[in-house]
Amino acid sequence: MSKREKSVNALESPVTEVAAEFPERHVLIKCPGCRRVIDQSKLEENLDVCPRCGRHLRVSGRKRMRITVDAGSFEEWDRELAATDFLEFPGYPEKLDAAREKSHENDAVLCGRGRIGGRDCALFFMNAEFMMGSMGAVVGEKITRTFERATELGLPVVGFTVSGGARMQEGTTSLMQMAKISAAVRRHAEAGLLYLTVLTDPTTGGVTASFAMEGDVILAEPGALVGFAGPRVVEQTTHKKLPAGFQRSEFLLEHGFCDLIVERSQMAATIAELLALHAGEAPAPGAPHALAYEEPRGKRGGRPRRAVEPQGAYDIVKLTRSADRATALELIERSLDGFVELHGDRLFADDAAVVAGIGWRGGRVLTVIAIERGHTTKERMRRNFGMAHPEGYRKALRLMRQAEKFGRPVLCLVDTSGAYCGIGAEERGQGEAIATNLVEMSGLTVPVVSAIVGEGGSGGALGLAVADRVLMLGSSAYSVVSPEGCASILWKDPKRAADAAEALHITAEDLRALGLVDAVVPDAGLSATEVAHDLMREVELCLDELEGLSAEELVGRRYDKFRAMGGDHLCSRL
Repeated sequence: MSKREKSVNALESPVTEVAAEFPERHVLIKCPGCRRVIDQSKLEENLDVCPRCGRHLRVSGRKRMRITVDAGSFEEWDRELAATDFLEFPGYPEKLDAAREKSHENDAVLCGRGRIGGRDCALFFMNAEFMMGSMGAVVGEKITRTFERATELGLPVVGFTVSGGARMQEGTTSLMQMAKISAAVRRHAEAGLLYLTVLTDPTTGGVTASFAMEGDVILAEPGALVGFAGPRVVEQTTHKKLPAGFQRSEFLLEHGFCDLIVERSQMAATIAELLALHAGEAPAPGAPHALAYEEPRGKRGGRPRRAVEPQGAYDIVKLTRSADRATALELIERSLDGFVELHGDRLFADDAAVVAGIGWRGGRVLTVIAIERGHTTKERMRRNFGMAHPEGYRKALRLMRQAEKFGRPVLCLVDTSGAYCGIGAEERGQGEAIATNLVEMSGLTVPVVSAIVGEGGSGGALGLAVADRVLMLGSSAYSVVSPEGCASILWKDPKRAADAAEALHITAEDLRALGLVDAVVPDAGLSATEVAHDLMREVELCLDELEGLSAEELVGRRYDKFRAMGGDHLCSRL
Protein backbone atom coordinates (compact mmCIF):
# COMPACT_ATOMS: atom_id res chain seq x y z
CA MET A 1 0.00 0.00 0.00
CA SER A 2 1.37 3.42 -0.97
CA LYS A 3 1.77 6.28 1.46
CA ARG A 4 -1.05 8.09 -0.35
CA GLU A 5 -3.38 5.10 0.06
CA LYS A 6 -2.53 4.86 3.75
CA SER A 7 -3.26 8.55 4.14
CA VAL A 8 -6.66 8.26 2.43
CA ASN A 9 -7.63 5.21 4.52
CA ALA A 10 -6.61 7.01 7.66
CA LEU A 11 -9.06 9.81 6.84
CA GLU A 12 -12.00 7.41 7.13
CA SER A 13 -12.06 7.97 10.91
CA PRO A 14 -13.03 11.36 12.40
CA VAL A 15 -9.60 11.76 13.99
CA THR A 16 -6.67 11.13 11.66
CA GLU A 17 -3.19 11.31 13.10
CA VAL A 18 -1.42 11.73 9.79
CA ALA A 19 1.47 13.33 11.68
CA ALA A 20 2.44 9.90 13.04
CA GLU A 21 3.56 8.90 9.55
CA PHE A 22 4.27 12.38 8.19
CA PRO A 23 5.84 14.36 11.04
CA GLU A 24 6.05 17.49 8.91
CA ARG A 25 2.29 17.54 8.31
CA HIS A 26 -0.54 18.66 10.54
CA VAL A 27 -3.00 16.36 12.25
CA LEU A 28 -6.15 16.26 10.14
CA ILE A 29 -9.76 15.65 11.16
CA LYS A 30 -12.57 14.51 8.88
CA CYS A 31 -15.85 16.16 9.89
CA PRO A 32 -18.55 13.46 10.25
CA GLY A 33 -21.08 16.02 8.98
CA CYS A 34 -19.77 17.55 5.78
CA ARG A 35 -16.92 15.01 5.38
CA ARG A 36 -14.44 17.81 4.77
CA VAL A 37 -10.91 17.52 6.16
CA ILE A 38 -9.95 20.15 8.73
CA ASP A 39 -6.66 20.96 10.39
CA GLN A 40 -6.90 19.90 14.04
CA SER A 41 -5.43 23.14 15.34
CA LYS A 42 -8.11 25.17 13.54
CA LEU A 43 -10.79 22.83 14.82
CA GLU A 44 -9.58 23.26 18.40
CA GLU A 45 -9.54 27.04 17.99
CA ASN A 46 -13.20 26.72 16.98
CA LEU A 47 -14.04 24.63 20.09
CA ASP A 48 -14.30 21.43 18.04
CA VAL A 49 -17.07 22.85 15.88
CA CYS A 50 -16.61 22.35 12.15
CA PRO A 51 -15.94 25.80 10.64
CA ARG A 52 -17.50 24.68 7.36
CA CYS A 53 -20.83 23.08 8.33
CA GLY A 54 -21.16 23.95 12.02
CA ARG A 55 -21.24 20.32 13.16
CA HIS A 56 -20.55 20.14 16.90
CA LEU A 57 -18.07 17.31 17.34
CA ARG A 58 -17.93 15.36 20.58
CA VAL A 59 -15.44 16.45 23.22
CA SER A 60 -14.32 14.80 26.44
CA GLY A 61 -15.85 15.78 29.76
CA ARG A 62 -12.60 17.30 30.97
CA LYS A 63 -12.15 19.34 27.81
CA ARG A 64 -15.73 20.56 28.06
CA MET A 65 -15.02 21.61 31.63
CA ARG A 66 -12.01 23.65 30.47
CA ILE A 67 -13.97 25.52 27.78
CA THR A 68 -16.94 26.20 30.08
CA VAL A 69 -15.64 26.95 33.58
CA ASP A 70 -13.70 30.08 34.55
CA ALA A 71 -9.98 29.35 34.38
CA GLY A 72 -8.51 28.09 37.64
CA SER A 73 -11.88 27.90 39.43
CA PHE A 74 -12.67 24.19 39.16
CA GLU A 75 -12.36 21.96 42.23
CA GLU A 76 -12.88 18.30 41.37
CA TRP A 77 -14.94 16.02 43.62
CA ASP A 78 -14.66 12.22 44.05
CA ARG A 79 -12.14 11.60 41.30
CA GLU A 80 -10.92 8.46 43.07
CA LEU A 81 -14.21 6.54 42.67
CA ALA A 82 -13.84 3.74 40.13
CA ALA A 83 -16.15 1.00 38.84
CA THR A 84 -15.74 -2.65 39.87
CA ASP A 85 -16.94 -5.86 38.24
CA PHE A 86 -19.31 -6.77 41.08
CA LEU A 87 -21.46 -9.00 38.83
CA GLU A 88 -18.44 -10.79 37.35
CA PHE A 89 -19.81 -9.90 33.93
CA PRO A 90 -17.85 -11.55 31.07
CA GLY A 91 -15.32 -9.17 29.53
CA TYR A 92 -16.21 -6.21 31.76
CA PRO A 93 -12.80 -5.89 33.47
CA GLU A 94 -11.11 -5.66 30.07
CA LYS A 95 -13.58 -3.02 28.91
CA LEU A 96 -12.95 -0.96 32.04
CA ASP A 97 -9.20 -1.17 31.54
CA ALA A 98 -9.50 -0.11 27.91
CA ALA A 99 -11.81 2.77 28.80
CA ARG A 100 -9.46 4.05 31.51
CA GLU A 101 -6.50 3.87 29.17
CA LYS A 102 -8.36 5.69 26.39
CA SER A 103 -9.92 8.44 28.50
CA HIS A 104 -7.40 8.77 31.37
CA GLU A 105 -10.44 8.88 33.69
CA ASN A 106 -11.70 6.44 36.33
CA ASP A 107 -15.27 6.53 35.03
CA ALA A 108 -17.70 8.33 32.72
CA VAL A 109 -18.37 11.55 34.65
CA LEU A 110 -16.34 14.47 36.00
CA CYS A 111 -17.87 16.29 38.99
CA GLY A 112 -16.91 19.30 41.04
CA ARG A 113 -17.42 22.93 41.89
CA GLY A 114 -16.44 25.95 39.85
CA ARG A 115 -17.50 29.30 38.45
CA ILE A 116 -19.07 30.19 35.13
CA GLY A 117 -18.95 33.89 34.34
CA GLY A 118 -18.10 34.48 37.98
CA ARG A 119 -21.16 32.54 39.19
CA ASP A 120 -20.44 29.75 41.68
CA CYS A 121 -22.07 26.40 40.93
CA ALA A 122 -21.75 22.62 41.23
CA LEU A 123 -21.05 20.86 37.94
CA PHE A 124 -20.94 17.48 36.28
CA PHE A 125 -19.62 16.65 32.82
CA MET A 126 -20.37 13.23 31.35
CA ASN A 127 -17.70 11.72 29.13
CA ALA A 128 -18.40 9.78 25.93
CA GLU A 129 -14.78 8.61 25.80
CA PHE A 130 -15.44 6.26 28.72
CA MET A 131 -17.70 3.44 27.49
CA MET A 132 -19.86 5.91 25.59
CA GLY A 133 -20.79 7.74 28.80
CA SER A 134 -22.76 4.75 30.07
CA MET A 135 -24.29 5.13 33.51
CA GLY A 136 -23.21 2.65 36.14
CA ALA A 137 -22.93 2.74 39.93
CA VAL A 138 -20.00 5.17 39.97
CA VAL A 139 -21.69 7.64 37.60
CA GLY A 140 -24.84 7.47 39.70
CA GLU A 141 -22.95 7.88 42.97
CA LYS A 142 -20.86 10.83 41.78
CA ILE A 143 -23.80 12.75 40.32
CA THR A 144 -25.94 12.03 43.40
CA ARG A 145 -23.16 13.30 45.67
CA THR A 146 -22.90 16.41 43.51
CA PHE A 147 -26.58 17.22 44.07
CA GLU A 148 -26.32 16.46 47.77
CA ARG A 149 -23.32 18.74 48.23
CA ALA A 150 -24.93 21.45 46.12
CA THR A 151 -28.02 21.29 48.34
CA GLU A 152 -25.91 21.61 51.49
CA LEU A 153 -23.91 24.49 50.02
CA GLY A 154 -26.90 26.26 48.44
CA LEU A 155 -25.43 26.00 44.94
CA PRO A 156 -27.12 25.65 41.56
CA VAL A 157 -26.16 22.58 39.52
CA VAL A 158 -25.08 22.70 35.88
CA GLY A 159 -24.82 19.34 34.16
CA PHE A 160 -23.63 18.33 30.69
CA THR A 161 -25.07 15.01 29.55
CA VAL A 162 -23.73 12.57 26.99
CA SER A 163 -24.53 8.89 27.26
CA GLY A 164 -25.53 5.71 25.52
CA GLY A 165 -27.71 4.87 28.53
CA ALA A 166 -27.46 2.53 31.51
CA ARG A 167 -24.35 0.30 31.73
CA MET A 168 -25.52 -3.23 30.95
CA GLN A 169 -22.47 -4.85 32.59
CA GLU A 170 -23.76 -3.63 35.97
CA GLY A 171 -27.25 -5.03 35.48
CA THR A 172 -30.25 -3.72 37.38
CA THR A 173 -27.98 -1.74 39.69
CA SER A 174 -27.31 0.60 36.77
CA LEU A 175 -31.08 0.98 36.26
CA MET A 176 -31.51 2.04 39.89
CA GLN A 177 -29.17 4.99 39.37
CA MET A 178 -32.00 6.70 37.46
CA ALA A 179 -34.19 6.71 40.57
CA LYS A 180 -31.32 7.49 42.91
CA ILE A 181 -30.19 10.60 41.04
CA SER A 182 -33.77 11.74 40.48
CA ALA A 183 -34.45 11.65 44.22
CA ALA A 184 -31.40 13.84 44.79
CA VAL A 185 -32.59 16.22 42.06
CA ARG A 186 -35.93 16.53 43.86
CA ARG A 187 -34.30 17.38 47.20
CA HIS A 188 -32.18 19.99 45.47
CA ALA A 189 -35.31 21.46 43.84
CA GLU A 190 -37.18 21.52 47.16
CA ALA A 191 -34.37 23.70 48.51
CA GLY A 192 -35.31 26.26 45.83
CA LEU A 193 -32.10 25.77 43.84
CA LEU A 194 -31.59 25.90 40.07
CA TYR A 195 -30.74 22.84 38.01
CA LEU A 196 -29.63 23.56 34.45
CA THR A 197 -28.89 20.77 32.00
CA VAL A 198 -27.08 20.85 28.68
CA LEU A 199 -27.89 18.00 26.28
CA THR A 200 -25.00 17.02 24.02
CA ASP A 201 -24.54 14.37 21.37
CA PRO A 202 -25.67 11.69 22.12
CA THR A 203 -27.91 11.65 25.19
CA THR A 204 -30.03 8.49 25.18
CA GLY A 205 -31.56 5.73 27.24
CA GLY A 206 -31.78 5.89 31.01
CA VAL A 207 -29.96 9.22 31.22
CA THR A 208 -32.59 10.85 29.00
CA ALA A 209 -35.32 9.15 31.01
CA SER A 210 -34.02 10.61 34.27
CA PHE A 211 -31.75 13.50 35.19
CA ALA A 212 -31.09 14.80 31.66
CA MET A 213 -34.72 15.90 31.33
CA GLU A 214 -35.24 17.07 34.92
CA GLY A 215 -33.65 20.51 34.69
CA ASP A 216 -35.46 23.75 35.43
CA VAL A 217 -33.88 24.98 32.22
CA ILE A 218 -32.79 22.57 29.49
CA LEU A 219 -30.32 23.68 26.85
CA ALA A 220 -29.03 21.64 23.92
CA GLU A 221 -26.18 21.88 21.46
CA PRO A 222 -27.17 22.06 17.79
CA GLY A 223 -27.76 18.72 16.13
CA ALA A 224 -27.41 16.66 19.30
CA LEU A 225 -29.06 13.23 19.25
CA VAL A 226 -31.43 13.01 22.23
CA GLY A 227 -33.93 10.22 22.81
CA PHE A 228 -35.00 7.38 25.04
CA ALA A 229 -34.50 4.66 22.45
CA GLY A 230 -31.77 5.09 19.86
CA PRO A 231 -32.69 5.55 16.18
CA ARG A 232 -31.65 2.01 15.27
CA VAL A 233 -33.87 0.53 18.00
CA VAL A 234 -36.83 2.68 16.91
CA GLU A 235 -36.43 1.60 13.28
CA GLN A 236 -36.13 -2.07 14.23
CA THR A 237 -39.20 -1.85 16.45
CA THR A 238 -41.44 0.11 14.08
CA HIS A 239 -40.03 -1.22 10.80
CA LYS A 240 -40.18 2.34 9.47
CA LYS A 241 -37.50 4.66 8.18
CA LEU A 242 -37.13 7.65 10.47
CA PRO A 243 -37.67 11.17 9.15
CA ALA A 244 -34.71 13.51 8.75
CA GLY A 245 -33.82 15.26 11.99
CA PHE A 246 -35.71 12.78 14.17
CA GLN A 247 -34.54 12.95 17.82
CA ARG A 248 -32.13 15.80 17.14
CA SER A 249 -32.11 18.85 19.42
CA GLU A 250 -34.11 20.85 16.87
CA PHE A 251 -36.77 18.12 17.00
CA LEU A 252 -36.80 18.44 20.80
CA LEU A 253 -37.27 22.21 20.65
CA GLU A 254 -40.17 21.89 18.23
CA HIS A 255 -41.83 19.27 20.43
CA GLY A 256 -41.48 21.23 23.64
CA PHE A 257 -38.73 19.33 25.44
CA CYS A 258 -35.96 21.90 25.67
CA ASP A 259 -35.78 25.63 26.23
CA LEU A 260 -33.02 26.73 23.89
CA ILE A 261 -30.48 25.48 21.37
CA VAL A 262 -27.16 27.18 22.04
CA GLU A 263 -23.97 27.20 19.99
CA ARG A 264 -20.92 25.94 21.88
CA SER A 265 -19.21 29.30 21.51
CA GLN A 266 -22.12 30.95 23.35
CA MET A 267 -22.71 28.25 25.95
CA ALA A 268 -20.65 29.64 28.84
CA ALA A 269 -22.06 33.16 28.43
CA THR A 270 -25.61 31.80 28.17
CA ILE A 271 -25.26 29.69 31.30
CA ALA A 272 -23.71 32.61 33.21
CA GLU A 273 -26.63 34.85 32.29
CA LEU A 274 -29.22 32.24 33.26
CA LEU A 275 -27.46 31.65 36.59
CA ALA A 276 -27.56 35.38 37.32
CA LEU A 277 -31.22 35.78 36.32
CA HIS A 278 -32.32 32.84 38.45
CA ALA A 279 -30.45 34.39 41.36
CA GLY A 280 -32.58 37.52 40.83
CA GLU A 281 -29.72 39.61 39.48
CA ALA A 282 -30.51 41.61 36.33
CA PRO A 283 -27.76 42.86 34.01
CA ALA A 284 -27.06 46.57 34.25
CA PRO A 285 -29.28 48.69 31.94
CA GLY A 286 -27.74 48.82 28.48
CA ALA A 287 -25.32 45.96 29.17
CA PRO A 288 -24.99 43.35 26.40
CA HIS A 289 -26.44 39.95 27.17
CA ALA A 290 -26.03 36.49 25.72
CA LEU A 291 -29.66 35.88 24.88
CA ALA A 292 -32.08 38.27 23.28
CA TYR A 293 -35.58 38.81 21.96
CA GLU A 294 -35.77 36.50 18.98
CA GLU A 295 -38.22 38.30 16.70
CA PRO A 296 -37.27 41.18 14.35
CA ARG A 297 -37.50 44.53 16.06
CA GLY A 298 -40.83 46.31 15.64
CA LYS A 299 -41.11 49.09 13.08
CA ARG A 300 -44.05 50.99 14.52
CA GLY A 301 -42.53 52.56 17.62
CA GLY A 302 -42.34 56.16 16.44
CA ARG A 303 -45.78 56.85 14.96
CA PRO A 304 -49.30 56.70 16.39
CA ARG A 305 -50.91 53.31 16.14
CA ARG A 306 -54.13 54.73 14.68
CA ALA A 307 -55.42 57.90 13.06
CA VAL A 308 -59.09 57.66 14.10
CA GLU A 309 -60.27 57.16 17.66
CA PRO A 310 -62.89 54.43 18.19
CA GLN A 311 -66.49 55.62 18.52
CA GLY A 312 -68.04 52.62 20.24
CA ALA A 313 -67.36 49.22 21.85
CA TYR A 314 -67.34 47.36 18.55
CA ASP A 315 -64.89 49.90 17.08
CA ILE A 316 -62.57 49.02 19.95
CA VAL A 317 -62.92 45.30 19.20
CA LYS A 318 -62.04 45.88 15.54
CA LEU A 319 -59.10 48.02 16.60
CA THR A 320 -57.72 45.21 18.80
CA ARG A 321 -57.56 42.99 15.72
CA SER A 322 -55.73 45.50 13.53
CA ALA A 323 -52.32 44.55 12.14
CA ASP A 324 -51.18 48.11 12.88
CA ARG A 325 -51.59 47.62 16.62
CA ALA A 326 -48.51 46.99 18.76
CA THR A 327 -48.37 43.30 19.68
CA ALA A 328 -47.48 41.88 23.08
CA LEU A 329 -43.93 41.11 21.96
CA GLU A 330 -43.45 44.69 20.76
CA LEU A 331 -44.57 45.93 24.16
CA ILE A 332 -42.10 43.55 25.83
CA GLU A 333 -39.29 44.72 23.58
CA ARG A 334 -40.00 48.39 24.24
CA SER A 335 -40.66 48.18 27.98
CA LEU A 336 -37.98 45.79 29.28
CA ASP A 337 -34.20 46.09 29.37
CA GLY A 338 -33.89 42.48 28.25
CA PHE A 339 -35.87 39.30 27.67
CA VAL A 340 -34.81 35.65 27.38
CA GLU A 341 -37.42 33.45 25.75
CA LEU A 342 -37.74 29.88 27.02
CA HIS A 343 -39.59 27.23 25.06
CA GLY A 344 -41.79 24.19 25.41
CA ASP A 345 -44.40 22.61 27.66
CA ARG A 346 -42.29 19.45 28.31
CA LEU A 347 -45.25 17.39 27.10
CA PHE A 348 -46.00 17.84 23.42
CA ALA A 349 -44.88 21.01 21.66
CA ASP A 350 -43.77 24.61 21.80
CA ASP A 351 -46.80 26.78 21.04
CA ALA A 352 -45.72 29.93 19.19
CA ALA A 353 -48.93 31.71 20.22
CA VAL A 354 -47.63 31.90 23.80
CA VAL A 355 -44.25 33.51 24.40
CA ALA A 356 -42.73 32.93 27.84
CA GLY A 357 -39.42 33.65 29.47
CA ILE A 358 -37.43 35.79 31.88
CA GLY A 359 -37.28 39.56 31.52
CA TRP A 360 -35.77 42.38 33.51
CA ARG A 361 -36.17 46.09 33.96
CA GLY A 362 -33.76 48.00 36.12
CA GLY A 363 -32.86 45.69 38.98
CA ARG A 364 -36.08 43.66 38.87
CA VAL A 365 -36.19 40.19 37.28
CA LEU A 366 -39.60 38.77 36.40
CA THR A 367 -41.23 35.95 34.50
CA VAL A 368 -43.04 37.31 31.44
CA ILE A 369 -45.76 35.42 29.57
CA ALA A 370 -47.51 36.88 26.54
CA ILE A 371 -50.04 35.81 23.94
CA GLU A 372 -48.66 36.99 20.61
CA ARG A 373 -50.63 37.45 17.38
CA GLY A 374 -47.84 38.58 15.05
CA HIS A 375 -47.99 41.35 12.41
CA THR A 376 -47.53 39.94 8.94
CA THR A 377 -49.81 37.27 7.52
CA LYS A 378 -46.97 34.74 7.61
CA GLU A 379 -46.16 35.57 11.20
CA ARG A 380 -49.81 35.50 12.25
CA MET A 381 -50.20 32.06 10.72
CA ARG A 382 -47.14 30.83 12.61
CA ARG A 383 -48.61 32.26 15.82
CA ASN A 384 -52.06 30.82 14.98
CA PHE A 385 -53.38 34.40 15.16
CA GLY A 386 -52.82 34.44 18.91
CA MET A 387 -55.14 31.50 19.58
CA ALA A 388 -53.26 29.26 21.99
CA HIS A 389 -53.26 25.47 22.01
CA PRO A 390 -53.25 23.46 25.26
CA GLU A 391 -49.47 23.30 25.17
CA GLY A 392 -49.33 27.10 25.19
CA TYR A 393 -51.18 27.23 28.50
CA ARG A 394 -49.04 24.38 29.83
CA LYS A 395 -45.87 26.21 28.83
CA ALA A 396 -47.16 29.27 30.67
CA LEU A 397 -47.92 27.18 33.74
CA ARG A 398 -44.46 25.61 33.67
CA LEU A 399 -42.86 29.05 33.69
CA MET A 400 -45.21 30.31 36.42
CA ARG A 401 -44.29 27.36 38.63
CA GLN A 402 -40.64 28.11 37.95
CA ALA A 403 -41.22 31.74 38.91
CA GLU A 404 -42.76 30.59 42.18
CA LYS A 405 -39.78 28.35 42.90
CA PHE A 406 -37.32 31.21 42.45
CA GLY A 407 -39.46 33.96 43.97
CA ARG A 408 -39.96 35.95 40.75
CA PRO A 409 -43.08 38.04 40.10
CA VAL A 410 -45.15 37.11 37.04
CA LEU A 411 -46.34 39.48 34.32
CA CYS A 412 -48.88 38.25 31.74
CA LEU A 413 -49.78 40.21 28.59
CA VAL A 414 -53.03 38.99 27.06
CA ASP A 415 -54.16 39.54 23.47
CA THR A 416 -56.28 36.76 22.04
CA SER A 417 -59.66 36.26 20.43
CA GLY A 418 -59.83 33.04 22.45
CA ALA A 419 -58.23 29.65 22.94
CA TYR A 420 -57.95 27.63 19.73
CA CYS A 421 -61.01 25.53 18.90
CA GLY A 422 -59.71 22.58 16.93
CA ILE A 423 -59.79 18.79 16.90
CA GLY A 424 -56.21 18.43 18.08
CA ALA A 425 -56.67 21.03 20.81
CA GLU A 426 -59.68 19.14 22.15
CA GLU A 427 -57.87 15.80 21.92
CA ARG A 428 -54.99 17.22 23.98
CA GLY A 429 -57.27 18.75 26.61
CA GLN A 430 -57.83 22.44 25.90
CA GLY A 431 -60.39 22.78 28.67
CA GLU A 432 -58.24 20.90 31.17
CA ALA A 433 -55.20 23.05 30.40
CA ILE A 434 -57.09 26.31 31.02
CA ALA A 435 -58.80 24.89 34.11
CA THR A 436 -55.45 23.86 35.60
CA ASN A 437 -54.08 27.36 35.02
CA LEU A 438 -57.03 28.92 36.85
CA VAL A 439 -56.48 26.70 39.89
CA GLU A 440 -52.71 27.10 39.93
CA MET A 441 -52.71 30.86 39.37
CA SER A 442 -55.16 31.34 42.24
CA GLY A 443 -52.58 29.83 44.58
CA LEU A 444 -49.27 31.18 43.24
CA THR A 445 -47.22 32.54 46.13
CA VAL A 446 -45.54 35.28 44.08
CA PRO A 447 -47.07 38.54 42.80
CA VAL A 448 -49.01 38.21 39.54
CA VAL A 449 -49.96 41.15 37.31
CA SER A 450 -51.94 40.60 34.11
CA ALA A 451 -52.64 43.20 31.44
CA ILE A 452 -55.21 42.97 28.65
CA VAL A 453 -53.29 44.70 25.85
CA GLY A 454 -55.63 43.91 22.95
CA GLU A 455 -58.50 41.50 22.75
CA GLY A 456 -59.35 39.47 25.84
CA GLY A 457 -61.38 36.59 24.54
CA SER A 458 -63.23 34.42 27.04
CA GLY A 459 -61.53 31.55 28.89
CA GLY A 460 -58.54 31.76 26.58
CA ALA A 461 -57.76 35.16 28.08
CA LEU A 462 -58.72 34.29 31.66
CA GLY A 463 -56.25 31.39 31.54
CA LEU A 464 -53.52 34.03 31.96
CA ALA A 465 -55.48 36.63 33.92
CA VAL A 466 -56.10 35.26 37.42
CA ALA A 467 -53.89 37.91 38.98
CA ASP A 468 -53.42 40.17 41.98
CA ARG A 469 -53.81 43.16 39.67
CA VAL A 470 -55.58 43.12 36.30
CA LEU A 471 -54.84 46.09 34.03
CA MET A 472 -56.31 47.05 30.66
CA LEU A 473 -55.17 49.37 27.94
CA GLY A 474 -57.87 51.93 27.20
CA SER A 475 -58.31 50.61 23.67
CA SER A 476 -58.63 46.95 24.68
CA ALA A 477 -61.67 44.71 25.16
CA TYR A 478 -62.39 41.79 27.49
CA SER A 479 -65.46 39.61 27.07
CA VAL A 480 -67.07 36.27 27.81
CA VAL A 481 -67.71 35.84 24.07
CA SER A 482 -66.93 37.69 20.87
CA PRO A 483 -69.58 40.21 19.80
CA GLU A 484 -70.09 38.24 16.60
CA GLY A 485 -70.56 35.03 18.56
CA CYS A 486 -72.99 36.66 20.96
CA ALA A 487 -75.09 38.12 18.14
CA SER A 488 -75.21 34.80 16.31
CA ILE A 489 -76.11 32.77 19.38
CA LEU A 490 -78.67 35.07 20.96
CA TRP A 491 -80.18 36.85 17.97
CA LYS A 492 -79.26 34.56 15.10
CA ASP A 493 -77.89 37.64 13.35
CA PRO A 494 -74.11 38.21 13.25
CA LYS A 495 -74.71 41.64 11.70
CA ARG A 496 -75.79 42.82 15.15
CA ALA A 497 -72.25 42.45 16.51
CA ALA A 498 -72.09 46.18 17.31
CA ASP A 499 -75.25 45.92 19.42
CA ALA A 500 -73.82 42.88 21.21
CA ALA A 501 -70.55 44.69 21.97
CA GLU A 502 -72.43 47.55 23.64
CA ALA A 503 -74.70 45.21 25.58
CA LEU A 504 -71.81 43.06 26.85
CA HIS A 505 -70.01 46.08 28.43
CA ILE A 506 -66.58 44.90 27.31
CA THR A 507 -64.57 48.13 27.30
CA ALA A 508 -61.89 48.93 29.84
CA GLU A 509 -63.96 51.65 31.51
CA ASP A 510 -67.03 49.40 31.66
CA LEU A 511 -65.07 46.65 33.35
CA ARG A 512 -63.37 48.99 35.82
CA ALA A 513 -66.81 50.28 36.82
CA LEU A 514 -67.91 46.68 37.39
CA GLY A 515 -64.86 46.02 39.57
CA LEU A 516 -63.51 43.36 37.20
CA VAL A 517 -60.27 45.16 36.36
CA ASP A 518 -58.14 47.27 38.67
CA ALA A 519 -56.83 50.04 36.44
CA VAL A 520 -57.01 51.41 32.91
CA VAL A 521 -53.86 52.60 31.15
CA PRO A 522 -54.80 55.31 28.60
CA ASP A 523 -53.25 54.78 25.18
CA ALA A 524 -55.24 57.03 22.84
CA GLY A 525 -53.07 58.23 19.96
CA LEU A 526 -49.81 57.09 21.58
CA SER A 527 -46.93 55.34 19.86
CA ALA A 528 -46.02 51.76 20.77
CA THR A 529 -43.01 53.00 22.74
CA GLU A 530 -45.14 55.41 24.75
CA VAL A 531 -47.76 52.76 25.45
CA ALA A 532 -45.09 50.27 26.55
CA HIS A 533 -43.53 52.84 28.88
CA ASP A 534 -46.85 53.81 30.49
CA LEU A 535 -47.96 50.22 30.88
CA MET A 536 -44.70 49.13 32.50
CA ARG A 537 -44.79 52.10 34.85
CA GLU A 538 -48.21 50.92 36.07
CA VAL A 539 -46.93 47.32 36.36
CA GLU A 540 -43.98 48.46 38.45
CA LEU A 541 -46.24 50.41 40.79
CA CYS A 542 -48.33 47.28 41.28
CA LEU A 543 -45.27 45.13 41.94
CA ASP A 544 -43.81 47.66 44.38
CA GLU A 545 -46.96 47.24 46.47
CA LEU A 546 -47.40 43.50 46.04
CA GLU A 547 -43.81 42.53 46.80
CA GLY A 548 -44.27 43.85 50.32
CA LEU A 549 -46.91 41.19 51.06
CA SER A 550 -46.27 37.72 52.42
CA ALA A 551 -47.19 34.63 50.39
CA GLU A 552 -50.21 34.04 52.62
CA GLU A 553 -51.40 37.62 52.18
CA LEU A 554 -51.00 37.45 48.41
CA VAL A 555 -52.99 34.25 48.05
CA GLY A 556 -55.64 35.39 50.55
CA ARG A 557 -56.18 38.76 48.90
CA ARG A 558 -56.29 37.18 45.46
CA TYR A 559 -59.01 34.82 46.65
CA ASP A 560 -60.99 37.68 48.16
CA LYS A 561 -60.62 39.71 44.96
CA PHE A 562 -62.23 37.09 42.73
CA ARG A 563 -64.64 35.96 45.45
CA ALA A 564 -66.22 39.43 45.38
CA MET A 565 -66.94 39.36 41.65
CA GLY A 566 -70.65 38.79 41.05
CA GLY A 567 -71.37 38.58 44.78
CA ASP A 568 -74.48 39.38 46.80
CA HIS A 569 -74.73 42.92 45.44
CA LEU A 570 -75.49 41.51 41.99
CA CYS A 571 -77.85 38.80 43.18
CA SER A 572 -81.51 39.16 44.08
CA ARG A 573 -83.48 36.95 46.42
CA LEU A 574 -86.76 35.53 45.12
